[in-house]
Amino acid sequence: MLLPLIARLGFAYVHWSARHGLLPNIPQLTKHQALQLGARGETYAYWYLRRLGYIFIARNYTPFYSKGELDLVAYDGDTLVIVEVRTRRASKDQPASPELSVSDAKHELLVRTAHYFLAERHVQPCPVRFDVVAIDDLPGQAPLVRLHKAALSPQLSNSHS
Repeated sequence: MLLPLIARLGFAYVHWSARHGLLPNIPQLTKHQALQLGARGETYAYWYLRRLGYIFIARNYTPFYSKGELDLVAYDGDTLVIVEVRTRRASKDQPASPELSVSDAKHELLVRTAHYFLAERHVQPCPVRFDVVAIDDLPGQAPLVRLHKAALSPQLSNSHS
């Protein structure tokens, strides 16, 4: 019963911290600020998903011998979930729709990196799902979060061959 309380408190803190946006209201973000926005978005998504009951086993996994990164890896019940977090600056007039930025090439890279993760970590056979967390950073407002479960459906199985 302690873990759900910690997750609720953790999310309450990051949500309170982001009540005016993940970054200050800056019209044009520099590369450093864009990276900072992405990192804050991942932290926000982490606590958001923990509050929903996800149990995390990895953050920012990068295999040393390959290109690619898995933002978050967790269990949602018995299902291993690879989570891609997309954060974009939005305006009041137009949502950022960061989930639309997951290209076919990024999708293939996620699947390949997930295979490396499963092999390297010796994960027991289980269902695998790819979720996308889309975060619109609205200057002066709390971020808008959308969770897309099973948004990417590659032919990936976690079984030993």
